[in-house]
Amino acid sequence: MSDWGLTNTDNQTIQYCFPNNNLSCTRNRQLEFEYIIVYVLVSAISALTVILNLLVIISISHFKQLHTATNVLVLSLALADLMSGLILQPVQGIKLIESCWYFGEIFCSIFPLVLYVVVVASLGNMIIISVDRFIAVNDPLRYPMRVTHNRVVFSIVGNWLFSACYSFYLLYDFLLYPERNHKCLGECVLVVTLENLIIDAIVCLVAPCFVIISLYVKICIIAKHQAEHLNSVTAKKVNSEKKATRTLGIVVMVYLLCWLPYYLITLSLGHDENDALIIDVMYWIMCLNSCMNPLIYAMFYPWFRISTKYILTLKIFEPSSEYFNLFPEEK
Repeated sequence: MSDWGLTNTDNQTIQYCFPNNNLSCTRNRQLEFEYIIVYVLVSAISALTVILNLLVIISISHFKQLHTATNVLVLSLALADLMSGLILQPVQGIKLIESCWYFGEIFCSIFPLVLYVVVVASLGNMIIISVDRFIAVNDPLRYPMRVTHNRVVFSIVGNWLFSACYSFYLLYDFLLYPERNHKCLGECVLVVTLENLIIDAIVCLVAPCFVIISLYVKICIIAKHQAEHLNSVTAKKVNSEKKATRTLGIVVMVYLLCWLPYYLITLSLGHDENDALIIDVMYWIMCLNSCMNPLIYAMFYPWFRISTKYILTLKIFEPSSEYFNLFPEEK
């Protein structure tokens, strides 16, 4: 039985992560159907996340009508969501069912950094989108002059750089002393100090919520006043911006709802390593948001449904397909 990592102690079977290593951690035994259900669910959601966000990325990159400042922000968010589907969701999903870490010590140190960079960059995209929507509704006629392509790209690059620097600062001790990540072979536990946890809650929850909610409250007030004092030409422009604002507002609010459980739970638990499974579930809820954004686009953006049809039917390979009309109602 020892060849299979099993040892009998007090009539109980102990299973090890690495049976041939004396430093191996013990492994929690799970029912086979639990493994199957979780792995199928994780694989399906991860694949769906990757496919949907690839459709968003291809649509915005390929079709000329979608080359707008706002859609550049959506593209940046989709890239973060794609990374989540490719890396974060599969690993976090495996951690929900596997008590052992099989990806090695190096990836144990790198994975939390990747996770923080992606989720913080996503949050930064949400803040920039909120600012963009506020300008669009508050000053729709001068919006193209105030929100240029170069300014948007500069904001996105700055956002990703900040995300990388902030994540490195937050995980500095974790990265500097990798031996603290585990007590035995097959363990990878991220332990964040209470001080850093409070800083993270302020930077990634309190401050963004205050900014985003304040901007959307102002947007609602402005939109209400504008409805009574606009001519037909201006009204058409404002209504268009309102529709985009409503959709992106839903994206932002769903994102914040996915973040709230993580901070509420971790602050109450203190991020104790004994509560690793609960923390992993909260991380999974955060990562799950990456699959929701394209579904929201599909529900509220006709152009996404039309562009997806062109992509899936391979019409994007036709000559001049980048000039296809995705807004037939504007003909």
